Amino acid sequence: MSDGGRLNGKTVVLAVTGSIAAVETVKLAHELRRRGATVQAVMSGAACGIVHPDALTYATGREAITRCTGMVEHVLYCGEGGCADLLLVAPCTANTIGKIAVGIDDTPVTTFATTALGRGMPVVVVPAMHESMYRHPGVVENLEKLRRWGIDVVPPRIEEEKAKIAGIEEIVLHVERALSGRPLAGRRVVVTSGACAEPVDDVRVLTSRSTGRMGRALALEAFRLGADVTIVHAGPAVPCVKNIPVDTAAEMMEAALSAVRAGADYYISAAAISDFAPVRARGKIPSGTPVDLALRPLPKVLDAVIEGFEGTAVAFKLGWAEEARARAMIEKTGVSMVVMNTPPAMGATGGAFEILTAEGKTPVSGTKEEVAEAIWSALL
Repeated sequence: MSDGGRLNGKTVVLAVTGSIAAVETVKLAHELRRRGATVQAVMSGAACGIVHPDALTYATGREAITRCTGMVEHVLYCGEGGCADLLLVAPCTANTIGKIAVGIDDTPVTTFATTALGRGMPVVVVPAMHESMYRHPGVVENLEKLRRWGIDVVPPRIEEEKAKIAGIEEIVLHVERALSGRPLAGRRVVVTSGACAEPVDDVRVLTSRSTGRMGRALALEAFRLGADVTIVHAGPAVPCVKNIPVDTAAEMMEAALSAVRAGADYYISAAAISDFAPVRARGKIPSGTPVDLALRPLPKVLDAVIEGFEGTAVAFKLGWAEEARARAMIEKTGVSMVVMNTPPAMGATGGAFEILTAEGKTPVSGTKEEVAEAIWSALL
C-alpha cells in the first residue's frame, strides 16, 4: 500500500481507546501506511464497541490486537528490543490519559503505554473528549505530566463544546516529528511565504502567481525536524506552526521584523514579495478606457530583516542566469544560502532548483516538499 515516504521502515503501534473519534482511525491508519509506515492496531475493549477490530485489521493489513495473550504482544512491540518505533494513542480518552499518568494497566492500550514509556520509545497521545472533560483540573495536570515525561500531546480542536481529535495531517506530522530525531529541537524558525497583494484601487490588486507551496513545505519540514516555527504569509493556515497573516509587502516587512526580533535561529525568505506597489487610486478605476499605473519601488524585506541578524538566513532568487547575483548576496549581505529557481516553478507543484552556498552549488529537482527536505538537509 505504501507509495514511499518519510515513515519508510518505521513500525507504528496505533492504540485506540473508547472515544467516538475512534471512527477516524481507519483513515489515520491508511495515511500512516501511505507515508511508508507499518501499522499495528491495538484496541481497548471500549474501542471495540465503537469500531470493529476487523475494520482496523483491514486498514492496517495486520490483525488488530484486542487483548494481551501469552505472546506478550506489548513486549514484542514496545518492550526492550521491541519491533515498534513509536506508540500512537489516538484517540486518547480522559480515562486512558489518567491511567497512563499513574501507571495503571487494565487494557491492552495502557499495558502497551507502560511498556513503551519504560523502554523510553517515542509516544504520541491524541486527546479527544468533551470540552468540559478536557478542562478538568485532573486531566490538565495529567497531560502536563505526560509532557514532562517527553510524550508528545497533539492539541485537540475545540468545537461545539468538544475537544475533537486533531486532523489526520496534524497527527501524522507529530508522528514524523517524534521519529525525526529532532535536529532542530530548541531552534526557532521564521519563514516568509507566498505572494503579496498591493492595492491598485479599492477593488483590484497587483500580485504574482506564487501559491506559497514552497514556504509551506519549508515550514512543515522545520516542524518535523523539531523546530518552533512561525510562517508569515497570506495563504491558508499551515498546521502545527504559528501563522501570521499578511497581505502587502509592508505588512510582511513589519511581521517578519517582529518575528525575527522576538528570537530566531533561521530566517527563510521564500515569499514572492512585491518589488513594486502601484500608486493607489481612490475608489474604483472605471473600466473601458486605458489606464497607466505608476509603480513605486519597495524596500527589500530581506535586507531589513538580516541587518544585525545573527542567525542563518536563506534567500530565494527567481529568474534565469542569476548565479552571479546570488553569489553577490552571499558575499555581501551575510545570507548563508540562496535557492535559485526559474519562473515556471512559481505556482507549480515542483521544479528544478539550485542550492547555492559559499561551498558550491547543488542542483535539486522534484516536488516542493522534496526540495524543502533537501534545503533543510543542506542547512543541517
